[in-house]
Amino acid sequence: MSDQEVILVAENARFIVSGYAFSKREDGFISILNLRHPDCGMVVNENSEIIETNMDPIEQQIVLGLCRKNLQFMED
Repeated sequence: MSDQEVILVAENARFIVSGYAFSKREDGFISILNLRHPDCGMVVNENSEIIETNMDPIEQQIVLGLCRKNLQFMED
C-alpha cells in the first residue's frame, strides 16, 4: 500500500485510535488498518467478532479492545 493510499484511508476513517484507522464498509463490516504497518489489517462485524485478519494474536487482542471501547463512534 502506497503512502498516498494510507493517507486516503486515514482521511476517510470514522476515527483513529492508537494508530489504527477504523472505517465502516458498505457491507456493514468494520475495516481496521494499522497506519504504522499498513500490511496489517482486520475486518470485524458489528459485534467485534473477527471476520478476517493477518495480525498476530497479541495485536488482534489489542485491536479488539480498542474496537469494543470505541464502537459507539461507528454509528451513523
